[in-house]
Formats: sequence, structure tokens, C-alpha cells
Amino acid sequence: MKKKILITGSNGLLGQKLVQLLVKQEDIDLIATAKGPNRLASSSGYTYVSLDITQEKEVMDIFQAYQPDVLIHTAAMTNVDTCEVDPAGCELLNVTAVRYLIQACEAHDTFMCHLSTDFIFDGAHGPYDEEAQPNPISIYGESKLAAEKLLQESSIRWAIARTVLVFGIVQDMSRTNIILWVKKSLEEGKSIQVVTDQFRTPTLAEDLAIGCWLIAQKEAEGVFNISGSDFLTPYEMAIKTANFFTLPIELIKKADSSTFQQAAKRPPRTGFVLDKAKKLLGYQPRSFDEGIAIVAEQIRA
Repeated sequence: MKKKILITGSNGLLGQKLVQLLVKQEDIDLIATAKGPNRLASSSGYTYVSLDITQEKEVMDIFQAYQPDVLIHTAAMTNVDTCEVDPAGCELLNVTAVRYLIQACEAHDTFMCHLSTDFIFDGAHGPYDEEAQPNPISIYGESKLAAEKLLQESSIRWAIARTVLVFGIVQDMSRTNIILWVKKSLEEGKSIQVVTDQFRTPTLAEDLAIGCWLIAQKEAEGVFNISGSDFLTPYEMAIKTANFFTLPIELIKKADSSTFQQAAKRPPRTGFVLDKAKKLLGYQPRSFDEGIAIVAEQIRA
């Protein structure tokens, strides 16, 4: 029997990487869903269905039609500042939609792997393990924590995969990320300001996809930190990127968070301790330097 896996947000960076990974697994029947048309380069090896997860009936109908064994829920409003200025939209996509998905999972005994974030923490005491006490300081962080609580209080089998600052490249990018932004800016001769007072464990999108797959395969329940293992400031990430592509480092200027007028507050020091995922799932992320090399290879291709 093939395991039926349904993905939400398959047009996003993680969603596309998951589709690329799961179509290679012979024992998987894959259903990819996102709002609107399919943006993936290839449409073979899986079924694509348009799904607006904020519509309860659509969610129920698709679960009824496909009866998935596992749901990997990647769709969310992840732009932190957009969430801050549109709290109702954020609530709808990041909380209400999760409630609909949980109900659908309940009705079909589907295991749910839900993506969450380091932004559920205030960043006072990172890196964090899975037991650390959340204390969000942005509307985005609050919405993701509210969704986690819905899962934890539900009767379904669930896993939460928390991640940090995902980077990578796919065919049709809706948003940029640190490596691509630094590379493009420096190639255009633009001077950039990059913060030195925030710390993260940046995550290669491929590694996050593998982490989700390991959870889905084992239907491993509970909270798992799935991120990179290098603890870096965005400034250090920018320098590493410039060095890799031999771009002018002098264009990278040090800044602190107060330099930027951003709608949402950022937690200063997050990042994750990965011992649990390594031990229970066999998760092994690549280094940030290896991640840059992988992205560079894909840019060339």
C-alpha cells in the first residue's frame, strides 16, 4: 500500500522542495495543493489540486476525495510585517485554516505534520530546545503559537516541525531570501545594511523538506526542531555569501535592528538545539556553507 501524502502550500519554497523530494519515493502517492494554478516546473509523478485552506468546505471536499494518510501543512502567511499590518488575514490563514485542517484530519484519521517557527519565542535565551517556553513578540509569532495549541489540544495524531530562516531557490519564487538578496544586491553594486544583533540557525529548504519527510515517514508525534545547525548573524551569513560568490564584501555594512523601521519586532536571539530530531529522526542538516554551494549549483542549472 502506498502512503498518501497531501501537501498544502506546494507553490512555496518548502512546498516545491517537498514535491521534488517526494516524487522520487516509490511508495508515496502525492497530492500537492496550493491556492491557484500549479507553479512547479514539472507536473509528473503527483496530482495537483487547487485548494484555498481558508474555505472549510474546500478543505473537507479535498480530504473526502483523496483520503490522505499524512498531511504536511506548509501554507501560511509568513511575511512577519504583513501579519503585523493585517492581523485579520494572518489569523484567517495561520489559525482558522489550521482549525479546518485539523477537523479534516480528525474525520479521516490523517496524521498532520504542521510547520511552525522560531518566532514563537522572544529571542531572549536562544538557541531553544523543544521544551523551551514560547513567548511571541509579533502577531505572526502569536498566530503560529495559537496554531500549535490547536494541534496540541486536538484528538488527532500530530507533529510540529519548527524551523528558522529558510533559504533556497525554486523555479518561481514569490519571495526572496538572504542568499539570493545578498548575491543580487552585491552583483548590482548596491551597498547593503545587514544586522549583527540577531542570531539564527538558517535552514536550507532541502534539509527542511527532508526533516518533514522523516516525520511523515515515521508518523513521529510531538514537537521537533528542524533547522540548520550553524548559529549565525545575518551579517555573518551575508559575508559567507559574498565570499562564496567572490563579490565585494566592502558593500556589506554592519547595522543593528534599530536601523530598520519594520512593522513587527524580531526576536534577537533564536536558533534551535537539534538533538531530538537527530536522535529520533536521524535528521542531519548541512552546514550553511554547504547550503550556499547547493543554491549556487541550482542557480547555475
